[in-house]
Amino acid sequence: MAKAQFHRNQRVWVESVGTWATIDKILPAWAKGFDEPVRITYDVGLGRDFLAHELQAEADEGEAAPTLDGASWRLMRARNKWQTAEDCAHHPYPGSFPIVVTDANDWGGWRVPGAEYDRDPRRIERQARLIAAAPRLLAMAQGIVALVAEAPDEAPEPVRRLAEQVAALERYLNDVPADPGGKDTVAA
Repeated sequence: MAKAQFHRNQRVWVESVGTWATIDKILPAWAKGFDEPVRITYDVGLGRDFLAHELQAEADEGEAAPTLDGASWRLMRARNKWQTAEDCAHHPYPGSFPIVVTDANDWGGWRVPGAEYDRDPRRIERQARLIAAAPRLLAMAQGIVALVAEAPDEAPEPVRRLAEQVAALERYLNDVPADPGGKDTVAA
C-alpha cells in the first residue's frame, strides 16, 4: 500500500528536470479490493506526474546553498505561453522554459525571449543551469583563493595562477560603476 510522502503546496526538488516545483495535486491510484491506494503520484505542473522517488523535499535545516546579495539563485520553469506542448515536442521539456530567479520572492533574474529559446532550447537550458550555479561556482573559486592564501609557498604554481585569475575575476565582479545620478558623489 502507498502512503503520501509529500503534501499539497510543498516545495520539492524534481531531479529529472533539475528544478524546484510546488506540488499542485496528490493523485492516488486505487485498485478494487484495497482500502488504501496502491500508488501515489504527484502533479507539480511540469507536464507529467512524478513518483515519490523522483522528488526530494526541501531541507529545513543543514548547510544552505551559497547566495549572492542575500538570495538563493534557483532554476524554475515557466509555462510556455507561445506554443503548445505538441508544437514544441523537440524541446527538452515541452510546454515549459527555464527562468533563473535571483530573489527570495521568486521574481527578478534571467529569462529568455521565446523565439530565442525555440531556436536552440538545449543551449538555453545549459545557460540557465550555468547562471543558477554561478553562486556555487563563485564560492568554490573563493575556496581556492583561501587555500592558496593559507600557504602560498606550498601551493603548486598552476593553482597559484588560478587563484590570481579568481581574484581578478572577483575584482571585476565587485567593480560596479558609480551612480550616474550623482548619489555616490559628495555634494559641494
